[in-house]
Amino acid sequence: MKKLLYIGGILISGVCFSQQTDSKIKASFFDGITVAGYVDHGAFINFTGPNVSVKHKDFKFILGMLPSLRIREDKSEGTKNSAITPNLGAGFTVAYKKIALQIPFYYNTKTSTQNGAWKMGIGLGYSFK
Repeated sequence: MKKLLYIGGILISGVCFSQQTDSKIKASFFDGITVAGYVDHGAFINFTGPNVSVKHKDFKFILGMLPSLRIREDKSEGTKNSAITPNLGAGFTVAYKKIALQIPFYYNTKTSTQNGAWKMGIGLGYSFK
């Protein structure tokens, strides 16, 4: 009986480990992707930050945080914010070879005239890896 279990285990592991797969799930702090795009009447430049990614052939699907610089003119009267502000977004990125397409989400905080809300954008970028 013991020999039969050993042989069964060897055959099952041989079949499982002999199959080649192209997909890999990976967590990382930086993927080497820089993106520029448009969100909420302004622009952004970001880098892929901490994320979870899946690679399949030439495609890489990334869900993660996006440390960014947002560029947006403050059109309010009186005291104004800087046109360039650091921001942290979250979003989805798809990279094909060296080209990346990104759907980021940024949170705009509450002001005296607007409620706080998440804004969706779109961006195009380059993968250095």
